[in-house]
Amino acid sequence: MDASPVSIPDDLPILERSAVRLVVLDADDRVLLLHTRDPEHPDLGTWWELPGGGIDEGETYLEAAVREIREETGIVAAPSRIGSPTWRRLASFRHRQVRHLQHEVIVLLRLDGSGPDVDETGRLDYELEDYFGYRWWPLADIPVSRERFYPGRLPGLIGPLLRGEQVDEPFELWS
Repeated sequence: MDASPVSIPDDLPILERSAVRLVVLDADDRVLLLHTRDPEHPDLGTWWELPGGGIDEGETYLEAAVREIREETGIVAAPSRIGSPTWRRLASFRHRQVRHLQHEVIVLLRLDGSGPDVDETGRLDYELEDYFGYRWWPLADIPVSRERFYPGRLPGLIGPLLRGEQVDEPFELWS
């Protein structure tokens, strides 16, 4: 992780937490991204993000990854299918009147078949409001897309992640 000081806006109460995100890659080389928005911050527009979320107290990144992917998408993943946390990052963003400061790990989940439809029944109430679509993106489309992503550097860093490289991303002030 970058050792330089991090400058975080003093605009909202801060919630510092650890989180996990998943690059879910299906057998057709497509990546699952959720289309989202923050109804309380319409100035942010919309974007595509990796599924995932906070690591609860006493939970490992692996347990959180299994739980988050099931809650947000309905995909039931065996822990043995989830890769090690080779992409690490620190990010800050606004969400629901809170400024998040997240210590994130990003892991790879490879599916054997084609990406399934997303099942929203396990989502939290705010996720039902925030997420309004999903897409299985062809891997080749992400690096050349002009869409906005979370993580913001996803188009340039997904390749190194898939090659098994260690990615220590510098701080991202996303919003």
